[in-house]
Amino acid sequence: MGKRVLLIPLAIVAATAIVFGGITLARGLGDDASHANSTVTSPANGNSPASANGKGPKSEKDTDFGSVTIYSVTSDGTLDPATDGLSQHVWDTFKRVVTPAFASSVISSYRVGDAPNSDTLAYVYRDTNPEHWVLAANLATSKVDSDLIATLVHEYAHLITLDGTQMGAPDASCATVSLDEGCAVDASYLWKFEQQFWAGYSNAPAAANSDTTVAHDFYLAHEEDFVSDYAATNVVEDTAESFMTFVLQDRPGSDTVVAKKLNFFWEYPQLVTIRERIRTEFRTELGLG
Repeated sequence: MGKRVLLIPLAIVAATAIVFGGITLARGLGDDASHANSTVTSPANGNSPASANGKGPKSEKDTDFGSVTIYSVTSDGTLDPATDGLSQHVWDTFKRVVTPAFASSVISSYRVGDAPNSDTLAYVYRDTNPEHWVLAANLATSKVDSDLIATLVHEYAHLITLDGTQMGAPDASCATVSLDEGCAVDASYLWKFEQQFWAGYSNAPAAANSDTTVAHDFYLAHEEDFVSDYAATNVVEDTAESFMTFVLQDRPGSDTVVAKKLNFFWEYPQLVTIRERIRTEFRTELGLG
């Protein structure tokens, strides 16, 4: 599973934001931790809209958000039951990031929480059908469009780099990157990124690391190598954070490790096409002119 979280308290985010090419990104970044099993509870809102079968949305306890309201994603990309307000805006923004066709074919359900005290911005994880994924978003951290877009681009990176074309079956003897999603194939973005940017470290966190203390210590030791503190959590999150920055930032002209990470994605025409589509789609929201 991939998350985007804050390593610092929400109250001081504004004072520690990173500015990339005029785009301000909160320093909250991904975590690849396992998600606790959810348990069904009563609906969060007695006035919740009815689904196609006349029932309101299901509500579950959630480790990150306390509780979530769950919507099914239909074949045309609409939500069942229908929603509105910020919940719908986040879903609509996600569809614009990934395209409606991708959202309707890949995302099976959408989990909505509203947890001001949570450091988790959003997360994705594979559904029981490995071809489908679940998206979850924290409404409390989704009110600023530029931050929301950055978060959803980060989650899109997980969907791109951990799908069935990139990950093989789980393998106890995996020689590349081994995750709950499987073993990275030799030609995968993740394995190529790991070989180029993580193989040289003698003290790198494991690919499945979720310990923020380990991440923080590693970041302090190699601060100039990462686009954010949370990118140092593990190679999965470094890939997602670097992809997010690749999409939102101008192409770098320097020769730093961070610049090399961003230029890594420029070597893949299909990813450059995704970058240009997203930047065109959100030109106004991101102030790209």
